[in-house]
This record gives sequence, C-alpha cells and structure tokens, in this order.
Amino acid sequence: MPQEIAPGPYTVDEITHQPRGWAKWTPFALFQITLYFGLCFIGLTTFENVFFNPATKEITLVIGLLGIWRYGWWFTHAVRAWIYGRFVYPSMRDAGRKVWEGGWRPRHLHFMMTTYKEHRNITEKVIRSICREIREADVPGTIWLGSGDKFDEDLISELLQREWSDLNVTLHVVRQNQPGKRLAIGLVLRAMSRGEVEDDDLIIFMDGDFILAKNAVGACLPLFKLYPDLQACTTDEEVLCIGPKWVANWLTMRFAQRRLAMQSHSLSGRVLTLTGRMSVFRANHLLKLKFIRLLEADHLEHWLWGKFRFLSGDDKSTWYYMLQSGCRMLYVPDAMGYTVEVIEGSGMDRMVQNFRRWSGNMLRNGSRALALGPHRMPFFIWWCLLDQRVSMWTMLVSPVLAVCTSVLHDPAYIFGYVVFICITRMLLSLFLYGYARKVDLSYPFILYFNQLINASVKVYCIFRLSKQRWSNRGDQRAGEGDGLIATLQNWMASYLTALYVTILFVGVCLMAGLIDPPSGRMISHVLGISASAGAM
Repeated sequence: MPQEIAPGPYTVDEITHQPRGWAKWTPFALFQITLYFGLCFIGLTTFENVFFNPATKEITLVIGLLGIWRYGWWFTHAVRAWIYGRFVYPSMRDAGRKVWEGGWRPRHLHFMMTTYKEHRNITEKVIRSICREIREADVPGTIWLGSGDKFDEDLISELLQREWSDLNVTLHVVRQNQPGKRLAIGLVLRAMSRGEVEDDDLIIFMDGDFILAKNAVGACLPLFKLYPDLQACTTDEEVLCIGPKWVANWLTMRFAQRRLAMQSHSLSGRVLTLTGRMSVFRANHLLKLKFIRLLEADHLEHWLWGKFRFLSGDDKSTWYYMLQSGCRMLYVPDAMGYTVEVIEGSGMDRMVQNFRRWSGNMLRNGSRALALGPHRMPFFIWWCLLDQRVSMWTMLVSPVLAVCTSVLHDPAYIFGYVVFICITRMLLSLFLYGYARKVDLSYPFILYFNQLINASVKVYCIFRLSKQRWSNRGDQRAGEGDGLIATLQNWMASYLTALYVTILFVGVCLMAGLIDPPSGRMISHVLGISASAGAM
C-alpha cells in the first residue's frame, strides 16, 4: 500500500498568492540585490587586471563574445515573452472570456489521468480539483483512469461516490496489463476510440500528481473555439516540493525559466514541449491509430544502440506528432497547476536523475524534430531546437577557458571569472524574478550550476541515448544490457565521450591561443613522413 503523507506540507492555498510590484520587490529584496552587486564591484576592483593583461586579454575577448551571444539570445526570449504576456495573450484571454460569457461550452470534457501507487493525499487533491473544474464548466465529464494498482482505483471510486455523487461525472478505469506509463496512455486512448468521444471533444492529459488550480481548465477551453486550427495547449506549473529547501529553490527557479521560455516560443504558435503534467488536446488527432502507436511504442534507430523504445517522455512524443503534423500549439500562462514533488533519499541523486531523464528526452526527440526542417515549423522554433543542441557545448567553453587560463597563465584568473559569473547570473536572474513568486538570492548560483550540470549531463547522455531511468515510476530502467555486445557498446560510448571532451578542451585552448598549434615539422615527425622520405 502506498505510503501516506500528512496533508499539511503541501496545502495548495499556501502558494496560490502571487505577489506583484512592491509586494515582491520589497525594500529588503532591493537591499539584498544592491549589496550583492556591491560585493561584485569590490571583487572586480580587486582583480581588475586579470581580464586585460597581455597574456589573457584574448581569452577574455572570447569569453565576452560568447557571453554576448548567449545573453543576447536570452534577451531575445525575454522580449518575446514580454510581448506575448503583455499584449498577445491578454487579447486571446479577453476574447475567450466573451465566448465563455456568451454561453459557449464544450460538449464533453475527458480527463485522461495516469497514476501509479500515488500518495493518498495527493490523489484526493487531484480528483477534487478535476471535479471542481467539471462543475465550473457545467458540462458532463469523464475521468479515464489509466491505472496500475487497485488501491488507486478504489480510492478514486470511493471519493467520487462520497463527495461528488451529485456531479455529472463518470469514471472509466483502464487497468494496464503491462508496465509503463506509455502503455497505460495507449490503452486509455484505445478505450476512448471505442467509446463516444467525438473529434471536436477536448481531452485533458494529466498526471496523477498534478493538482489543478481554480480555472486551470476553464482558461484553456475557449481558445479551442476561438482558433479552429489550435490542436493543443499546455499550461503553467508551480511546484510543491516535499524535500530539501535547496531542491525546492532549484525547482522554482526552473519553473520560472520555463514560463519565460514557453511564452517566447508560444509567440510563434508552437511550443517545445506539451508537458505531460497537464495539456489539453482536441480529440481528432488523439484517436488516430498512428498517434496511439507512436505513444505506445515510440522508438529511435541509433547507429550504436540499434533500435530502442522510449521509456519516459510521452509528452515529447505527443509534441513531435503535433509538430510534424503542422499543428498550432499554445502556452496558457494563467492556467495553473501544482506539481507535487516528493523527494525521498538523496536530493542530489534525484536532481541528477531528473536531468538525465529530461535531457535524454530532449536529445532523443530534438534530432528528429530538427530533421523536419524549418519549412515544417516557424523558423524561430527550428532555431530554438538547433540552439538546444549547440548550447550544451557552448556552455562548457567559458569554464574550460577559465580553468585552463588559471593553470597555464594566471591563477588569479579563476577568481575574476567567478565574479564575472556572479554578475552575469544575477542579471539573468533579474529577468527570472519577474516570473517567480519571490526574489530569491540563491537564483544566480543555482542558475549557473543548473546550466553547468545540465550541459554536462547532456554531453554524457548524447552518447547513451538508450540508457533510461524513471525513479518516480517504480524505478523503471531501460538500456542496461549485459553481455559482450553491451560491453563493447559501453566502451564505444565512453571512448566517444572522452574524444569529444578532449576535442572541446584542445579546440578551445587553440582558439584562445593558450597553446600553440602543432608545427608542420611535428606533424611530419608524428606521421613518419620525414623518416620515410629520407629512406627513399
């Protein structure tokens, strides 16, 4: 039986308040930021010569140019997000309200929910939030439950009978006969296709640990009436972390990043993921066998690992299907839900596991999405996909340069680099604070280590795409083969990782002039050309 958790630590009311203006930018917060920049100024004046002395000024130029490119790209996203959040989406929202107030309602709401041995208190909150949204919409609703355990089924059924007997809601339980969330979703969709689901019905995909905020569904529904070409939309998220405070800060920082990026992408009528936590779809694509088979058995053909199926990342599969079909997708910033993250065991281990899962899903799907070409999607979205592939390498360039410069030239350079990181990451955090609930001085440090660890994990994962682990879904694993072939594959992956990292280090050092390129005489000697010429 699932472990139960006391309800207090994750009461939804604790995070529904979103402070704005002076409620967020308090005098104390502004004092902290001022003090932070003051300390950075002291650091700059202490190490004022490390950046521009004759031995290191070329390295500083390279780091600066790389920074201008990366921060310029960040600023581009920030401007696009501001346009979408300030002008584009508000007009959509106002038009949607007029449609809703005019009496339009969807024919039926279908909630496709998967759960696996979830905590009782979380499941109860999720079901209550679903039923509240059905009642607010005042239309019939069906909960299609993809279940892997009888406990979840009995709990939900009893709750509906006890608290929502007067609501026009139906529970359909689809017990999966094989493990895995993908197969659970596939079985539910097959059941839907045999039922009374019509092409223009709306299906809400959601996880069993996602608690809907008030009007989370209602904010999305009118958009499908306004825009006949809209096939999917995804929503905002906030996190309720039951675990170490630093993990909670890391997650809230990531969600702030997500809001900024999602609004920027949505300005082009596409997004880079239809999150599995909660997304709303028009039913016409979801009931097609091609879509169902992609979700159930999505796979990749890889030159090293052969053919392997995806373990997690069902949201990336739905997104890829919509992307290749040319479907319009939107982000709805005021449709909120709460993800409950229960951290059991090591927070660092869970953090790295999440990075491996997220990065692996992105890498597995990013290459085939890029292969569709810019003619199949808005050019900005295609460029964002390309940037995801490039940024994992460019993020590592500046720390490599700083470390190599400190070792080969001036040990004090690393201290100047640390000050540079502190300043730039605080400038980036100032943008993130606009999308966070509070001004948190830990963001600059978490942001840098998040970027560094994320890039490193991506470099590791890109040569091990078949290796997958999903710790919060029964600790599912894939790609952990044994035998001679698996051993050779692992050796090749390790060799390629070492080769590419070595090329990165050597290439960066050559580019910055930290080391001299080999002379023609040295190359001839290594290749044995001069010796053979003499023998002739």
